[in-house]
Amino acid sequence: MAKKKRKGGRPSKYETKWKDKLVVIEGWARDGLSDEQIAKNIGIATSTLYEWKKRYPEFSEALSKSKEVADYEVENALYKKATGYITILPQQKVDKDGNVVDYEKTIYIPPDVIAQKFWLANRKPETWRDKQSIEHEGSLEVRNDDIRRIEQQLEQDDESRELLKEFFRRSKKIGNDRADTSKD
Repeated sequence: MAKKKRKGGRPSKYETKWKDKLVVIEGWARDGLSDEQIAKNIGIATSTLYEWKKRYPEFSEALSKSKEVADYEVENALYKKATGYITILPQQKVDKDGNVVDYEKTIYIPPDVIAQKFWLANRKPETWRDKQSIEHEGSLEVRNDDIRRIEQQLEQDDESRELLKEFFRRSKKIGNDRADTSKD
């Protein structure tokens, strides 16, 4: 790849120090560091890092590919956690002669509901997001005859009748209290 000609002055920090160490920068990106954190590690301003991305295609590509790898690894880990998986763990035990014996133990990790919810909320937000928008047209009317019919049904049961009396008593008291405070 041909170098871009510079107009003079000192060579950039990228060309003198970091061009041959892209693998370090790739590692930071793969570890999930943000552009701001990578710039800080390099010792440059974030704006300089963005300028390097524009000026040096190999630098931009190294960051992009490494971040992509990290994203895929996290996606795969989330998918495994959401669906459950089997893993093999190395173990040790002491046998009857006192010798340490290495062996493997297979363990089933069950699916995680929170991981499932997170996955679905992000993959199918129209169906699985926490907040759903419901639109209603028209009005909600409660007619006196509807209220009377409910009262009649409640009066058929002794406990409901007592609750209804208490409700009306409190409603009347609240109404009187409001009337008293409005006179002040």
